[in-house]
Amino acid sequence: MEDTLVQEYTFKDFQSDQEVRWCPGCDDYVILRSMLKALPEMNVKKEDVVFISGIGCSSRFPYYVDCYGMHSIHGRAAAIASGVKLANNNLSVWMITGDGDSLAIGGNHFIHVLRRNIDLNIILFNNEIYGLTKGQFSPTSVVGQKTKSSPHGNTQPPFLPGQLAIGANARFFARIGGNNPKDMTNLFVEAEKFKGTSLIEVLQNCVIFNDGCFTHLTDKEVKEDQQVYLEHGKPMIFGKNKDKGLVLNGLKLETVTIGENGVTEKDILVHDAKCEDNTLHLLLAKMESPIATGIIRSFEDLTFEERENMVMSDEKSKSKFKNVDELFFSGETYEVK
Repeated sequence: MEDTLVQEYTFKDFQSDQEVRWCPGCDDYVILRSMLKALPEMNVKKEDVVFISGIGCSSRFPYYVDCYGMHSIHGRAAAIASGVKLANNNLSVWMITGDGDSLAIGGNHFIHVLRRNIDLNIILFNNEIYGLTKGQFSPTSVVGQKTKSSPHGNTQPPFLPGQLAIGANARFFARIGGNNPKDMTNLFVEAEKFKGTSLIEVLQNCVIFNDGCFTHLTDKEVKEDQQVYLEHGKPMIFGKNKDKGLVLNGLKLETVTIGENGVTEKDILVHDAKCEDNTLHLLLAKMESPIATGIIRSFEDLTFEERENMVMSDEKSKSKFKNVDELFFSGETYEVK
């Protein structure tokens, strides 16, 4: 994106005139409001912002933001968003998707857009259920979960989006609870700043078909003890009293209490989101209690566009032809009379 100053926008400048139609109490409202607050902070022209969605509750999103967008087809948002970005590199492209849309029918597109590192942003609404089609189990539903399509309990182990993303060599991965609008807004701004594919997983509650799926992690009474909010360069300290932290015990992350058994703040791991080696990022993404939130990985790498431009520039510099006419008339030619 260009660094030149753009018009100052407000929340209302990006708010569309469409009636928002999600179930009352859905975290989708929080995500939308957080985005509308984040967009004015991104220093991006309104006409350069594009939202691409697939199919699902989350995919109504483009209707509710007053900018360009497309409500596309099931599982194909990544392919369309990639095309939009590659056709016009100046655009700020946002892919809006759900756990079913991206991790089931769209799984192939999802892992490859992360692998390629195209300069676009993905928000993954994860509610561990198919909400729009009325409550079937999804690729992130837990084993034993009773749904419309698994009345005796789901038997299929779930994907962990963070583990899948880092396995696909995602350069930017963040996670946030769906009831945390302030930090969510900040993460959206940081994602836009990042050069490459950014993925933000939102732990989003579905009040109708999977209510309370993340309550044990995100409820205000427990979240300080059940979440480690990560910041690059800072110790991994958490807890209501800020007296808990993470240490590495062999090949596992372990929670310790500062002040007990001789543990001091100096013993606590310091987060390095920018490290090329993603071993620690994978361990953090896999943690179940507490879970890691905030920016887990943010490694600056060459983007797909940059790699392609390097190849084209190199080929152009070596080519003896400077235009199509030179190519056409380079060999034996003749005139038809």
